[in-house]
Amino acid sequence: MELRSLERKSEYEWEIPRTGDMNVPGKIFASRRLIEEMDDKVKEQITNVACLPGIQKAALAMPDAHWGYGFPIGGVGAFDPEEGGVICMGGIGFDISCGVRTLRTGLSLEDVKPKIEQLAEALFRKVPAGLGSKGKLHLSMSEIDDVLRGGAVWAVEQGYGYEEDLEYIEEQGRMEGAKPENVSHMAKKRQLHEVGTLGSGNHYLEVQYVSEVYDAEAARVYGLEKNSVVISVHCGSRALGHQIGMDYIKELYKAAKKYGIPIKDRELACAPINSPEGEKYFSAVAAGINCALANRQVISHLVRQVFEEVMPEAKVEMLYDISHNTCKVEEHLIDGERRTLYVHRKGSTRALGPGRKEIPRAYRDVGQPVLIGGTMGTFSFILRGTAEGLEKAFGSACHGAGRAKSRRQAKRVFRGERIIQELRQRGIIIKAHSYAGVAEEAPGAYKNVEEVVDAVHNAGLAKKVVKLRPLACIKG
Repeated sequence: MELRSLERKSEYEWEIPRTGDMNVPGKIFASRRLIEEMDDKVKEQITNVACLPGIQKAALAMPDAHWGYGFPIGGVGAFDPEEGGVICMGGIGFDISCGVRTLRTGLSLEDVKPKIEQLAEALFRKVPAGLGSKGKLHLSMSEIDDVLRGGAVWAVEQGYGYEEDLEYIEEQGRMEGAKPENVSHMAKKRQLHEVGTLGSGNHYLEVQYVSEVYDAEAARVYGLEKNSVVISVHCGSRALGHQIGMDYIKELYKAAKKYGIPIKDRELACAPINSPEGEKYFSAVAAGINCALANRQVISHLVRQVFEEVMPEAKVEMLYDISHNTCKVEEHLIDGERRTLYVHRKGSTRALGPGRKEIPRAYRDVGQPVLIGGTMGTFSFILRGTAEGLEKAFGSACHGAGRAKSRRQAKRVFRGERIIQELRQRGIIIKAHSYAGVAEEAPGAYKNVEEVVDAVHNAGLAKKVVKLRPLACIKG
């Protein structure tokens, strides 16, 4: 991206000045190098988002931002329904509520290392993964409706996990306002056998350990210390979420024309939040969020079963579960006035600062855990939300490293078999259903996650707590 087209507000904050039809400026949080490496399409998409009605303060991009559908991946936009604000499919994405769940094990690196091969193989066998993968749950249409209403709460009621898990899941495991009747028969049909599955692409299940502690107090509150072993699960609403996006992009495009909303890109198809079309889509998104929360809850149950078999001394507990493709109703201060906004985060993780009621009581004094997935050959991070991040970015942070190469480009450059061999030499076990999938997700296909997280940290959006290094990764 050309720097001369931006105004530098600070070392890690850049502004796209308000011009033409923009209702607000654009802002990108990144280092100079990350900005220079970004595609110009990011600037174009943020500028287009800034033209949408009812948008507040600024259209935002995180340091992992890259070209996406409508919004850039790593894009954030907050809309006020009282000012004609819209709900936009391109601001949520196709993988509704894709997110990360991290589980503590109560074990140390020293405990796990001798059994890591056995553990990786058992997880690979137990947790279904891969394109079109099917789980052991074969649900009926009425049971899928129960999933879409109940989310992780439904899963716990079915015996997949414990009541205490729900405290450490966003929305306490169930998003209100979900209406299964607003989800198509096709979307439900595609999900009948997919609850409790990882899927493919950038989704994974990793055994990780704390390699570095940056904030000892926050780490203590989160139940972590040097060499603690955790499990991280990254997946979303699978085929159901994708089908919701496919179904509603057409309806929202018609709605934009009906209400005279001037969109700069067809992929920004949207409807007024308070319109029948907007309310219908939001209720379908809520159902998609519940699908993802149920999915990660069932996978967590499978992980617990593996540990009971391989390492029965483990105590697998929830640390946190947070999504990064959502629209959430939240209260934020705008010019000193508290407003109810619909905050779109597409490839951006919610990162609420201390004191917010949405945060589990045990974490409220230090801020919400922010779970940032890296690549299978580098690191992941846990950060904490900040008051500064609430002010600057509606309590939002990056969601990962961000792609540097497309999947097609990655497959031309990398070979899955070679990557698996190279990572094994570095002490990281990869269990995958597809060599092509490994090539697409090669560490070299992504930006430097440490640089991305440092930009979030230095911009004040969230603060580093611990770094996680992978021991074993299960891929589709």
